[in-house]
Amino acid sequence: MNYEETASMLKIIADPGRLEILDLLSCEELCGCDLLEHFEFSQPTLSHHMKVLVENRFVTKRKDGNKMMYKLNHGMMDGISGHLQLTNAAHADCACKTMKKGVC
Repeated sequence: MNYEETASMLKIIADPGRLEILDLLSCEELCGCDLLEHFEFSQPTLSHHMKVLVENRFVTKRKDGNKMMYKLNHGMMDGISGHLQLTNAAHADCACKTMKKGVC
């Protein structure tokens, strides 16, 4: 993941509601109705947030009867987390490795 891709992903999760949804899903798979009970926003607002999170692969969804179940994509979160380890000089994409005098 390059810097532009990481920045785009961070913009998506910078929304407080989306960030809280990701936090809730980090523990377990939840249905939309369970998520909605946690928030004070409307069902259309939740649907919008979930659509953005699913389209950008932060969350996966599956139908279970008449419920839509949502699950955190831990792989996506690990990828972003790994790219943000700026204090870890050993990471493979370190920008200092491209500098002539910079050494990690």
